[in-house]
Amino acid sequence: MPRYVITLVGEDRSGLVSAVADAVSAHGGNWEGSQLAERAGVFAGVVEISVADESAQTLLGALLALDETLTVTALSGVGASAANRQVSSLVISLVANDRPGIVRDVSAVLAAHELSIDDLSTEVREAAMAGGRIFEASVLAHTAAGTDLSRVKEDLEKLAAELQVEIAIG
Repeated sequence: MPRYVITLVGEDRSGLVSAVADAVSAHGGNWEGSQLAERAGVFAGVVEISVADESAQTLLGALLALDETLTVTALSGVGASAANRQVSSLVISLVANDRPGIVRDVSAVLAAHELSIDDLSTEVREAAMAGGRIFEASVLAHTAAGTDLSRVKEDLEKLAAELQVEIAIG
């Protein structure tokens, strides 16, 4: 079945996920995976759905009709064969004193080695004992064949030393 990636953004309120799930279900779609979050009073989500060819357009129309409460976009996803071409992955955990530019610096190293970020989660929290704020990030990235992951790790470790951050690479 074809897959679609739906993005949703709108003012947070009760019932948004239910409205999307109702539309998917009513048109025979299957909710494959998602990441949904509320940040600063705004709801944002990415949902991967699959649906039979004959129901795809009506389902997408129903989702786009939610545009009064959510800004909705739908893109056709790639097939499983294209997704399986990812041959190497890298998991990075990062903890640092918060400052602007950390995501920029880490993502620049990954981009320089042509890694693609599959998942990026970040959080800033108050440092319990030391005061100040702590930045934490978790990154899952993948690369195609031929990328030297040892060079990627070297560059990330060099960056960690420059920024005085702790990076764990797995």
